[in-house]
Amino acid sequence: MRQQSTDTVTDNHSLVSGVAKRYASALFDLAEEQKAVKATEADIAAVEKLLGESEDLMRLVESPSFSAEEQIGAMGAVLEKAGIGGLTANFVKLVASNGRLFTLPDMFRGFHELAAASRGEVTASVVSAAELSDANVDALKAVLKKAVGKNVKINATVDPSLIGGLIVKVGSRMIDTSLRTRLNSLKIAMKEVG
Repeated sequence: MRQQSTDTVTDNHSLVSGVAKRYASALFDLAEEQKAVKATEADIAAVEKLLGESEDLMRLVESPSFSAEEQIGAMGAVLEKAGIGGLTANFVKLVASNGRLFTLPDMFRGFHELAAASRGEVTASVVSAAELSDANVDALKAVLKKAVGKNVKINATVDPSLIGGLIVKVGSRMIDTSLRTRLNSLKIAMKEVG
């Protein structure tokens, strides 16, 4: 019984990923067709910023307790107030009307990946204990470009709980040099010895 519920969770995650990829691909194709990839990417970044800054807005996106009509109305008002229209606004409203608003962040992530791939670049997610300086970002880009053979765009976030070091993820590869991970590994090793 336990295995079945795990499979269901995995299946749902795969479904969400598949749905998000299809929507992202459709949006990217439309943006390319309209020669609006850069503008759409900027609008998406603005929506992502709004979502990141507002717990209420994120709750609206993630919660199944809101009807499609409520989500369309609320998102439409937020987008209009933020000055986001055109392809991105229509896309968000379509996603809401189809009852898929909860997958919007994954759809946006998929769009960014497609746009980056079309420019011949990859995105690296970098988590650090403190904000990286411009010199650090440039040095990291150079090292990653050597490693992956493509231009690398850095998506940096800060997590003070890392204490020091970095966690870098490019595609499915992850490098964790954080001090927190090293300390946890040491703690586990000490428990095994003692």
